[in-house]
Amino acid sequence: MKKPFIILVCIGLMSSVTLAQRGKNNKPETKSETEGFVFTPVVDLKATPVKNQASTGTCWCFATTSFVESELLRKGKGEYDLSEMFIVRNNYIDRLKDNYLRQGNGNLGPGSLSHDFFRQFSEEGIVPEEVYSGLNYGSPTHNHGELQAFINAVAEVPVKRKKESDQYRQIVNSILDIYLGKAPETFSYRGATYTPVSFAQSLGINPADYVEITSFTHFPFYTQGLLEVPDNWTMGRFYNVPLDELIEIMDYSLNNGYTVNWDGDVSERNFSHTNGVALIPEIQQSAGLPTTDRARLERMGPGNSQAMPPEPPKPGPEAGISQEIRQEGYESFVTTDDHLMHVTGIVKDQNGVKYYKTKNSWGTDRNTFGGYLNMSESFVRAKTMFIMVHKDAIPPAIRTKLGL
Repeated sequence: MKKPFIILVCIGLMSSVTLAQRGKNNKPETKSETEGFVFTPVVDLKATPVKNQASTGTCWCFATTSFVESELLRKGKGEYDLSEMFIVRNNYIDRLKDNYLRQGNGNLGPGSLSHDFFRQFSEEGIVPEEVYSGLNYGSPTHNHGELQAFINAVAEVPVKRKKESDQYRQIVNSILDIYLGKAPETFSYRGATYTPVSFAQSLGINPADYVEITSFTHFPFYTQGLLEVPDNWTMGRFYNVPLDELIEIMDYSLNNGYTVNWDGDVSERNFSHTNGVALIPEIQQSAGLPTTDRARLERMGPGNSQAMPPEPPKPGPEAGISQEIRQEGYESFVTTDDHLMHVTGIVKDQNGVKYYKTKNSWGTDRNTFGGYLNMSESFVRAKTMFIMVHKDAIPPAIRTKLGL
């Protein structure tokens, strides 16, 4: 079914994307080109190699893990390859508990948000990728379709019996052991022995240093409020700032050496991971792609023709996105919580238009920039759900307004 023609909002559906994409290393050439674009780096911060979440709904974990790995690089700790699936495993256990307490009305899907990574990091720790890859089912890439089916099925049992028995907990852990591997109690790494908690502590990352910030008008600016999206099942609270200040925070962060964890809507027709560009043209018409959520995106495999736009994005005038237009997109469910990625820099095109260099978690195949893409400022203004940054990456005046 087609959506109506939208001019002011310019939030028509974009081509979505495949879960496996192509590429090169994460350092761009001095200038890069794609379909008429010429991009010149302005800020290019250190990041670890691109990974592939493949057939899983775990972008939240891949993006936030990459964000933490860049924080370790920024802090001079060296390069780490941390295990996303160790965090995901523990998150499954918590959401099953949440579903039970909600009498079967919890969110059992794989999606979560940045604060869920840090909750698991604080409580259960983390391990290196080489210690826990989460690939225990004969597949070279992640695929949680069957695992998710078992999670959904077993979740019903304690709800019906009104009790979480020891046997039920053993079954849950056995399912996770079979698909992801048994979680290590201790392990050796770089000449030392750790538990997951002691390893997390050794990294010197303090979760309290990181905050999530959004920009909507349905709760007051400079306060904390909820984002009413399904993946916020742990009811995380977000600082709220005006839209111009959200962009100011992103720019200040990147210009001062801090990367940005980004959550937003990538379901629009002019989001093209394949071409490495996301933008909001001045006038565009919606087209009949499926309505959006993360599950829809993850059904779009490499062979799905809907995963590509009818033609590549091209440089040109973009829509001006106001606070009101942004809010209209959110409240009409045109802008939705689809996907998390990791912003690592700023580039400009040949017309001087600013874009945010963004590391995705859809692998390096079939992508112009080795798994990266460039999101225009207009796109970011329209489609950002929230960002996560270090407190020190917030301009002092805004930080004071937020009470941080």
